Amino acid sequence: MMEPDIICSDLVSMRSENPPGDTSGPIGYIRDFLTDRGIKSDIICSPGGRCNLVTRGDPRSLMLCGHVDVVPALEEGWERPPFSGAIEEGYVWGRGTSDMKGGVAAILSACDTLLEAGEPLPATLLFVCDEETGGEYGVRLLLEKGLLPPCDCLIAEPSPALHPCIGQKGLCRLELRFTGKPGHGSLYPLVGRSAVMEAVHLLEYVRGLPDHVFSLDEDLRDLIRSSSAVFAEEFGLDKGGDILERVSFNPGIIAGGEKVNIVAQHCNLDLELRIPWGCDIRMLVEGIMAHAPHAALVRKALHEPSLTDPLCDFVSVVCREVSAVQGRPASPILQWAASDARHLRAAGFRVIEYGPGDLATLHGINERVSVAALKKAAEIYLRVMREYSSHLS
Repeated sequence: MMEPDIICSDLVSMRSENPPGDTSGPIGYIRDFLTDRGIKSDIICSPGGRCNLVTRGDPRSLMLCGHVDVVPALEEGWERPPFSGAIEEGYVWGRGTSDMKGGVAAILSACDTLLEAGEPLPATLLFVCDEETGGEYGVRLLLEKGLLPPCDCLIAEPSPALHPCIGQKGLCRLELRFTGKPGHGSLYPLVGRSAVMEAVHLLEYVRGLPDHVFSLDEDLRDLIRSSSAVFAEEFGLDKGGDILERVSFNPGIIAGGEKVNIVAQHCNLDLELRIPWGCDIRMLVEGIMAHAPHAALVRKALHEPSLTDPLCDFVSVVCREVSAVQGRPASPILQWAASDARHLRAAGFRVIEYGPGDLATLHGINERVSVAALKKAAEIYLRVMREYSSHLS
């Protein structure tokens, strides 16, 4: 069996930052890895080397999935070069080790163990590009082409060790373009209308959105509360529950004005909001636009909160195998971030996210994943696949 830390190190050394999004290196590595073990696959590419891989064969009831694009990394501040893939002090180091080439490596290592034992592969394998920038060239493209029939899908995204993620908040991204009336800056606000201040006024309204609490049924509220406790512990936050129960927002990009002594005629704002269960996302957008009378909505992306039934057999299987390997009871939680899971659930998949990773270093300097976590994840994936094999035999 090829150890997952070696595979992870190899994958990290193959740069696949997104942007620009070229994943041809790691996808080629995975193709060769599978071909050497008798597993055929298809590669689906878009311009710029944005490559995806899906194994061939009849539709399976289980799919193991991972993305091989990573967020960019600057060299400054890293104790080890971000694309070194160094294996030291019990960790694999570098960009993408946790998010999520470590999870991809654990999938491949588990498949290697299964095949070496002479057992058939009971799962479709899917490795995609473009998760980090919305999935247009990755999962969304493959779904549009009809290449992915719905099934149970385990995504190897990093997660708390005892808590598979079965749902995630919704996502709303708005690109707004404000228009003002220019004038001499010395006369503002008596003369002119500042596009910059129009954006500021909208953000003052948006700041109040997290104050609203939404109605939920008691079962979902209990799941949110238990998930919030895990979230607060993982990140050392006192108010973890606010993230899952309320709208959160980030004015990610704002740029405006033409000159310091001119009342700004233009201002652009890219706003992202995470949407909790119980919130009507379209009414939320209507309320935002009602407070931006001098703005045009250039682009929007809306994704409802998604959830896999916590009582379904798929969740039971994964939690049972996590418990067996980790030696402690496992339970499902909801997630505060977004991933390809939202696209797959919308297409009819039952999706669980579970994988190795150091959550504190995600997208950060000195990203890392422990070798022990990689090996445990590989063992869990192996046990889940064997469980599905037994159902098929």
